[in-house]
Amino acid sequence: MALRSKREGAVGSGSFIGRKYRIAQRIQTALALIYPPRCMGCGELTESDFGLCGACWRDTPFIGGTVCESCGVPVIGSADRFRTECDDCLKTPPPWNAGRAALMYDGKARSLVLALKHGDRTELARPAARWMAQAGRELLRPRMVIAPVPLHWSRLLKRRYNQSALLARNLGRETGLDCVPDLLVRKRRTPALDGKTARERDEALAGAIDIHPRRALHLKGRDVLLVDDVMTSGATLAACTRACQAAGANHIFVLALARVAKDA
Repeated sequence: MALRSKREGAVGSGSFIGRKYRIAQRIQTALALIYPPRCMGCGELTESDFGLCGACWRDTPFIGGTVCESCGVPVIGSADRFRTECDDCLKTPPPWNAGRAALMYDGKARSLVLALKHGDRTELARPAARWMAQAGRELLRPRMVIAPVPLHWSRLLKRRYNQSALLARNLGRETGLDCVPDLLVRKRRTPALDGKTARERDEALAGAIDIHPRRALHLKGRDVLLVDDVMTSGATLAACTRACQAAGANHIFVLALARVAKDA
């Protein structure tokens, strides 16, 4: 009798789980009919959520092929057993170990980045993090810490969110690595770096970025992946790198959603 009751309980439990699954399927179907998946770029209907339609995919300049191992910009030629670097990185090596980017900052990619940065399109961080995880797969290390480039509090108050922190959090979910969104702090507001020389950029950023005093323990002897939405000259990422190195981090890598072309 006890055995029979146990079996009946198991059957009843399985039937209950099956009903819940069918109900969940119906809810998902109803939601798909009311809110069908749309392209993140143009809003046209797509087959799945958080994706691009065929036209937007073709117009989005994903980075592939041979790239500079320091900054991620595409270079001419094929990879060999030697480290591949662009002319600028050969002339002035960045302080980090290696860097990558998912997109060139042009065309549809530029529109997506600006929508994430200034257009409150925070949902774009999810697919963007997938693209970044693919582009930066060679940079990932066990026990690596992911940290975004910080915003000054005044700019964060105005914008209401840090787009680099959104990318970092989603990248942490994609890779399973620890994300510490406030690992770095920007102690003072810095001016726009566009049009400035390398020396002027360094002077503008001198002492502006540091490690959060309560997060320094996360760095000791660990590799760090710095995340930013756009890499232009790399001056801000360089300042973040030096702050991490001074706090005792091991190897520093950088990963950006988009890379500005050198001739832009």
